[in-house]
Amino acid sequence: MPLAIVAVAILGLVALVAWGKVHPFLAFIIVSAGAALALGMPPGQVAGAIRKGIGASLGALAIVIVAGAMLGKLVVESGAAQRIAGVLVEAFGAKQMAWAMAATGFIVGIPLFYGVGFVLLVPIIFACIGRYGLPPLVVGLPALAAMSVAHGLLPPHPAPTALVAAFHADLGTTLLYGLIVAIPALVIAGPLFARNLAGIPARPLEGFQGKVLAEEQLPGTAVSILTALLPAVLLVAATLLEWAVPKGGQVASVIKFVADPDLVMILTLAVAAVTLGISRGRSLPQVMGTYTAAINDVASILLMIGGSGAFKEVLVQTGVDTMIATSLGSLAIDPLVLGWLVTAAIRVCVGSATVAGLTAAGLLEPLVAAGGVDPNLMVLAVGAGSLALSHVNDGAFWMFKEYFQVSLVDTLKTWTVMETIVSVVGLAGVLVLARLL
Repeated sequence: MPLAIVAVAILGLVALVAWGKVHPFLAFIIVSAGAALALGMPPGQVAGAIRKGIGASLGALAIVIVAGAMLGKLVVESGAAQRIAGVLVEAFGAKQMAWAMAATGFIVGIPLFYGVGFVLLVPIIFACIGRYGLPPLVVGLPALAAMSVAHGLLPPHPAPTALVAAFHADLGTTLLYGLIVAIPALVIAGPLFARNLAGIPARPLEGFQGKVLAEEQLPGTAVSILTALLPAVLLVAATLLEWAVPKGGQVASVIKFVADPDLVMILTLAVAAVTLGISRGRSLPQVMGTYTAAINDVASILLMIGGSGAFKEVLVQTGVDTMIATSLGSLAIDPLVLGWLVTAAIRVCVGSATVAGLTAAGLLEPLVAAGGVDPNLMVLAVGAGSLALSHVNDGAFWMFKEYFQVSLVDTLKTWTVMETIVSVVGLAGVLVLARLL
């Protein structure tokens, strides 16, 4: 019965947004309240659950998304994105841009949280699309697929790292196995799948469609690349330093503070204001005007992400995720497949890949502790399951939809299918490794 209620709620949400043309934020509030009551939540707790879900989702992503939009708009307006796009096309050729973006997304995706990597790469993707007339999804989706693979399967991302600890796996071994599994997943879900999407209508978000500037108006290649990717550089450097210094000391505490993605993005905005703004003849008020305009570009996206958080919180508080996972746990199947199924079921309910992985860990830990399954492979099976069937309760779903201006139905056909391909191919890779080891 709970699963049927969740299915009806999701269908209702799709109907309100796709056919009723209700704004997704309002649709989420309506559906979340209805689902909460149908699942037995006391009426007096419904509003609180909705507020908590909105706050939790926006608290985790608001600074990264807003700061990323500000950086992205400045990177576009200054011509830095155009410069980087030119370098990429010169190096790989326009026909190989999907593969170049997949490689770039994977490199960027390993050290960065997904939201940070997304907002960093979007202006570069859009610059390539606009300048060379390339199909948006054919070029953009491979980069996002590569980042998704890294997010779900590879340490130091939060969920894989936490799963290594929960299952008492070995970090280095898990990373090695993860790389083996990740490559075919990103190739199939990225460039190979995306080449079939040229006919799907999509266009870059208006604020990221920059004018083509003359060559002499563009910033230098080094300044463009270093400024656009400064968050990645800072986070990688901080991660290496964290490994090098003793845990628990004052230095480690300072490094952890500096390595926070929110702070990194704010520091990058300050640097970009100088390197792409003031040093190129723009006044500080002009740079701030660009930053302010960027907020308008992403305000609606933030509301949608907040709404998806409300729906997720309702499902978590009513225990639907645990209920479904527990029922799957009684199935007599391969432990690795079971781990994937349990995690995928939770992912469908709560939207967040990280939450799905960590929730599944608590249910699967006794199974791993009992022996008979490689804990390193279980980390990857759970990680793959956490990426399955991303849909309307996942904030990344709405980021993709709005940044690429794709319809809701086409987002399900492209983004959801891409994430599921990553998940299924990831599981297949894990099962092959299990047979070979």
